[in-house]
Amino acid sequence: MKKIFLPIILLCVLLVSACGNQPSQSGAGENANKTANQTENSSKDTITYQSEDGPIEVPANPQRVIVLSSYTGDVLALGVNLVGVDSWSKMNPNFKDKLENAAEVSDENLEKIIEVNPDLIIGLSNTKNLDKLKEIAPTVTYTYGKLDYLTQILEIGKLLNKEKEAESWVNDFKQRAEKAGDEIRVKIGEDATVSVFENFDKQIYVFGDNWARGTEILYQAMKLKMPEKVKEAALKDGYYALSLEVLPEYAGDYIILSKNSETDNSFLDTDTYKNIPAVKNNRVFVADAQNFYFNDALTLDYQLDFFIKHFLGK
Repeated sequence: MKKIFLPIILLCVLLVSACGNQPSQSGAGENANKTANQTENSSKDTITYQSEDGPIEVPANPQRVIVLSSYTGDVLALGVNLVGVDSWSKMNPNFKDKLENAAEVSDENLEKIIEVNPDLIIGLSNTKNLDKLKEIAPTVTYTYGKLDYLTQILEIGKLLNKEKEAESWVNDFKQRAEKAGDEIRVKIGEDATVSVFENFDKQIYVFGDNWARGTEILYQAMKLKMPEKVKEAALKDGYYALSLEVLPEYAGDYIILSKNSETDNSFLDTDTYKNIPAVKNNRVFVADAQNFYFNDALTLDYQLDFFIKHFLGK
């Protein structure tokens, strides 16, 4: 696997490309038109949303939303019903209980999407079959990373006609994160550094301040410090691939390890890793990578609670 396909990029590509058989264009088109008419009849009240691609009419009160991207937690946090989600969202432990009745869908299986009869589809700018999806229901896409993590939540709120609820959530989250950050810096010291590592497909990565894994919270909201070496390598692109030999050079006083249990973790048993000061001082906080992949509202809540628990013991 090339380095560019690290988890979050892989997610952005694969979350909208889960396994499925693509139907013929003619059959999809006929069914899409039928479904579009059904959706129109059931969602007569609309609002105009200013999307990246221009204004689009969407339901004022969407009842059957499909998410083909990393925004599942935002929709759930705003109390909107989901009838279909991508495979990565479906297997995310944070969402499991809330998605019991949602189907697993992908942009390559249009028949499945038609079957669940959505009135709104949310995806990424690189979602496949966009023209056909737009025949099924109003479809809005976002370019991953174009908006900062909190502004993205506000945009989802605007799309779902729940802007006030989204603003309330963001304001509350900022207050909670900033308060926790103040307490953590007092405890560990203003100059203490934190690194975020993840192992994936036999590769180790260190992350900057805007590539999920809690990085937005640690570095932006809490204002914790990043090691200089990490700044140089990962701040611009958001991530940087490391070899085990140089891992200690990028380790901060504290380490957040987003651990993939289904991949090679043998580096944890090496002397190189064990001799890192943060490891020797029991300052490594291990998180399940599946809980840490995203930066939606529900995941941010989970990450914030994780940091409060591990840094402050609360």
